Amino acid sequence: MLRLLVAGILGAIIGLDREYRAKEAGYRTHFLVSLGSALIMIVSQYGFQEIIKENSVTLDPSRVAAQVVSGIGFIGAGTIILQKQIVRGLTTAAGIWATAGIGLAVGAGMYTIGIATTVLTLIGLELLSYIFKSVGMKSSMISFSTNNKDTLKQIADRFNSKDYMIVSYEMETQHSGEMESYQVTQWSSNQNGTMMKDIYFR
Repeated sequence: MLRLLVAGILGAIIGLDREYRAKEAGYRTHFLVSLGSALIMIVSQYGFQEIIKENSVTLDPSRVAAQVVSGIGFIGAGTIILQKQIVRGLTTAAGIWATAGIGLAVGAGMYTIGIATTVLTLIGLELLSYIFKSVGMKSSMISFSTNNKDTLKQIADRFNSKDYMIVSYEMETQHSGEMESYQVTQWSSNQNGTMMKDIYFR
């Protein structure tokens, strides 16, 4: 019971970071992944004791752990999204994979390794995000519609004047009678976190 409790708590802690950032998998998903992994590990260690005693069968508990690592890929794949030519969700998928490993470690009774990995995972998620944001490697998606084609040029000029790097750009033209509208979505690198202010309020 203690192993399950510790595994669930550690998984939820990592999930809180993802929940705070409004990612695809939050604290509940990470809690269940870690808890389930710990349960499977415990079952692989102690769930077949009667069979071993009666039939002198030798089992390899590591096989069950290996299947967890492989199977968790299906959940991770569900969090990866291709949106406007940009792949999103890779960090969340990797976090789920790491959470499964933490659950397996705690389920095997290796509390120190599980707790240490949780701390390192949180440090990696928070510290790296801060570093990349501070050096201007944070990407943001801007989506807008306009009926005036000249507005597109004005916004493009605004981006160029602020030295933003366009990572991906997509425009869709829609016709409604005599009116023509433009739906634009683009990913851009933001240097100082003021992209929306620079575009719309200056």
